[in-house]
Amino acid sequence: MVTIDSLDGGRWTSLHLAGREWLWAGPGLVAGPRTGHTVFTDAGGLDECFPTVRGTPDHGGLWNQPWSESVTYQDTQLIRTFTTTTDTVVADYHLTAPPGYAFTWAAHALLDCEVGATISVADGTQCRLYPEAAPLLDDWPAGAPWVSSPWPTSIDLGTYAPTDGTAVGAVLVDCPTATVRDRGAELTLTLSCPGQPISTALWRNLGGFPTAAPYRSLGVEPMLGRVFDLAEAGPGDAAVVPPSGELAWRLTLTARPV
Repeated sequence: MVTIDSLDGGRWTSLHLAGREWLWAGPGLVAGPRTGHTVFTDAGGLDECFPTVRGTPDHGGLWNQPWSESVTYQDTQLIRTFTTTTDTVVADYHLTAPPGYAFTWAAHALLDCEVGATISVADGTQCRLYPEAAPLLDDWPAGAPWVSSPWPTSIDLGTYAPTDGTAVGAVLVDCPTATVRDRGAELTLTLSCPGQPISTALWRNLGGFPTAAPYRSLGVEPMLGRVFDLAEAGPGDAAVVPPSGELAWRLTLTARPV
């Protein structure tokens, strides 16, 4: 079962599978739709980030406008449809855009998890850590937008740990599937889009963000692309619309007790 707030950027406000709620309700920073806001405000749930995740516009250009069955951004149109069963939600996306249009997209899912929840991905997955992780590492190359390391990294991003005042973003490169285990249940998120770069983004906030009034949040975010910021994309780091001017992808979320 999935619930959508069409007036607030098409945000997923509830994902109820395997007898429990999976989406975090948010830090209470905003009441009502964020329509017309120019600065991203975290409302919890799942925001659709397109055509970039970080960068300009921050968290993309869809969260601050109402949706119908489709939504437009500049010269693109995105259609999203859902199919649900008892323990599975499938979200199908269809993008119409100029051929060659490059973008990153993420299902910015903030999860309702307790301390000790774990995130697992395929062995051999590579991880791109972003600069907010620099204070937790021995060395950070000057000017580097990210550094790459094996998963798990020297920072335990695979566990939702107790509050320690840190916040770290990472992209698990070429990683189409991630599984979250929490309180006797697991949620598996799988993204499919043949021929396009597929990753899983992570946001592990243990009371380190924002500086003025920090809170805790855990993001496990299936994404098209290999970088947060479209402006930093190198060859193969962004999704690209083919000559047909159309691109489709599918996000499948399945939960079960464990």
